[in-house]
Amino acid sequence: MANTRTIRRRIRGVQNTAKITKAMEMIASSKMRKAQERGLAGRPYSDKIKQVIADLAVLPQGDNDIHPLLKRRPVKNIGIILISPDRGLSGGMDANLNKKAASFMLQQKVPSQMVIVGRRGIDYMRRYDRDIKAEFSKMSDKPSLIETLPISRIIIEAYSKGEIDMAYIVYPKFINTMRQVPVAEQILPIIPDESTKKHVSDYIFEPDAKSVLGQLLPRFIESEIYHVILESIASEHSARMVAMRNATESANELLTALTLAYYKARQESITSELLDIVGGAAAIG
Repeated sequence: MANTRTIRRRIRGVQNTAKITKAMEMIASSKMRKAQERGLAGRPYSDKIKQVIADLAVLPQGDNDIHPLLKRRPVKNIGIILISPDRGLSGGMDANLNKKAASFMLQQKVPSQMVIVGRRGIDYMRRYDRDIKAEFSKMSDKPSLIETLPISRIIIEAYSKGEIDMAYIVYPKFINTMRQVPVAEQILPIIPDESTKKHVSDYIFEPDAKSVLGQLLPRFIESEIYHVILESIASEHSARMVAMRNATESANELLTALTLAYYKARQESITSELLDIVGGAAAIG
C-alpha cells in the first residue's frame, strides 16, 4: 500500500504542475497577441520615416553638413545593445540570445561596450565580466516610447561624442509563434534604405532639409529601438507559450504513465491480499 500511496502523491503533484503550466501557457498566449498587435501598429510609421530619411539623404550636402548619425568613420570602438527578457521559463530563447551576443562580441577586432536590457542578459554578461555601460530591467510588458528613450539616448550620445564608431542591437527576431531567431543588426551609423528613395524635387522643407533631417534621425533611432523591444517582448511570450505547452504535454504523458503504474500496483496489492486470504483459508481447512 505504501507504493500506491507514493504513486498517488506523485499523480497529485503532476496534476498540479500541469494546471500551472496550462495557465501560464494561456497567459503567455494572450500577452503574445497583444505584443504582436503593438509591434504591427508601429510599422507604417517606421516605413514612412525610413522613406523620408532616404529622400533627404540623397540631397546634395557638403562633408561638414552631414549629420553625425549618418557619418561613417574608422571603427575603433563599437556599442552593443542587448535586448533580453527579465524572466525565464521561455525554453532556450534567452540562452541562445546570450550566446549570440557573446559570440558576436568575440568576433569583433575592436573593444566593445554594452547597454543591456533585461535581467537574463545582465546576469550572463556580469558573469563573464563584460564592459557594461548601462543596465535596464523590470520593463513592463506594455512599454511606452518614453520608457525606452533613455536606452536610445545613451547610444545616440555615445555615437555623437565619438565614444563608439558603430552600434549594433542584438535581440530575438520574431519569425512566427514557433520560431524566434537571435540576430545582430547595425543601427549606427544610419544607412539610408536605397529601395525607398523617391524623387524629392517637389518637396518643400521648412525650415530646410538639413534641419528636418537633424530632427528625424534621432527619432528614427528611438522608434527602431522601441519596435525592437516590442518584437523582443512578442518573442519572449511566444517562446514561453511554446515551452509551457511542451511542459503541459510532458506532464500529461507522465500522468498517464503514473496512472497505469498506480492501477498495476493496486492490482498487484489486491492479488497479494487475495492470495493471503486463500492461503489462510486453505491452512484452516
